[in-house]
Amino acid sequence: MFSVSRLSAFLLATLLCAAAASAQGNSPQVQAGNDKIHLDVVVTAKSGPPVADLQQQDFTVLDNNSPQAITSFAPVTGRQAPVEVILVIDAINIDAREIGYERIQIDKFLRAEGGRLAYPVAVVVATDTGAKLAENFSSDGNALSTAMDHDQIGLRDIGRSAGFYGASERLQYSLEALNQVITGEAPHPGRKIVLWISPGWPLLSGPNVELDAKQQGQIFAQIVALSTQLRQARFTLYSVNPLGAGESVFRGTYYEEFLKGVSKPSQVNLGNLALPVLALQSGGLELDFNNDLAGLLQECISDVAPYYEISFAAPAAERPDEYHRIEIKVAKPGLTARTRQGYYAQPTPRN
Repeated sequence: MFSVSRLSAFLLATLLCAAAASAQGNSPQVQAGNDKIHLDVVVTAKSGPPVADLQQQDFTVLDNNSPQAITSFAPVTGRQAPVEVILVIDAINIDAREIGYERIQIDKFLRAEGGRLAYPVAVVVATDTGAKLAENFSSDGNALSTAMDHDQIGLRDIGRSAGFYGASERLQYSLEALNQVITGEAPHPGRKIVLWISPGWPLLSGPNVELDAKQQGQIFAQIVALSTQLRQARFTLYSVNPLGAGESVFRGTYYEEFLKGVSKPSQVNLGNLALPVLALQSGGLELDFNNDLAGLLQECISDVAPYYEISFAAPAAERPDEYHRIEIKVAKPGLTARTRQGYYAQPTPRN
């Protein structure tokens, strides 16, 4: 069995220390026991758009399988929803040819319906130098597309064949870019929808990769920090794979091994930080194996509203970073509620 070499392990540990420190240093204060948990809940049938006109009594909130009293409830409908959309072009994990195809498809998405966007959209480009705002929020898709014509998207020289070292660098740059997007938008009020156009960053997980307890602790710290940031700042992340039918089934579905929320360091792998995993755990979608990228982006926008703002008081935590699984049940048959899958609670400080 291949084991991570000393040099590779050092590189990996350094990568994770920097990412975790960055996330924790810029994250909001982690929630303590009995704080309010705010959820943005989308309800759908097996197919079709989100469902409106539900009442508070139609919902049951479960925290670690225990029913919780709903402390606030508000339905949000239509294009008037207080939502901002951040469209992220990942230039770290994709090559120039694919970026060119993305640009055409993004232009098609922005100019649909005469360029009248359902919600304000900002365009961010993620490169090895960080996440940079290319175009600020606008509801005019035509203006955004025209402005993008004048921008140059930087590309990485590290390809997918660059081995473990190249993959480690791409993972580092990707997590740093994600953190920059979150911390940059977190102070803004309201719900944030992030459409991350990317095949995803390297998972660096599998039977041939071994992590020691220290590395697992670093990964767990990063998971807790990202989960808390995304929840407290009301981010819903959508993973949109631009490779379409060109993506391999194995690579495109391997993230499913890491979807379950982790409650302690010994359970983690770097795959728990995969883009599709973070997206689904935030209450968003993972979309792939479809060459119609513009259609996938529109599917994400159509998924935004109507939705329901629901809150409940978090049960007291017994230990730091205690994982709580969230489940929302809908009384009406044939409907499924989707929101973030869990959160990490902290015990109430003692006087």
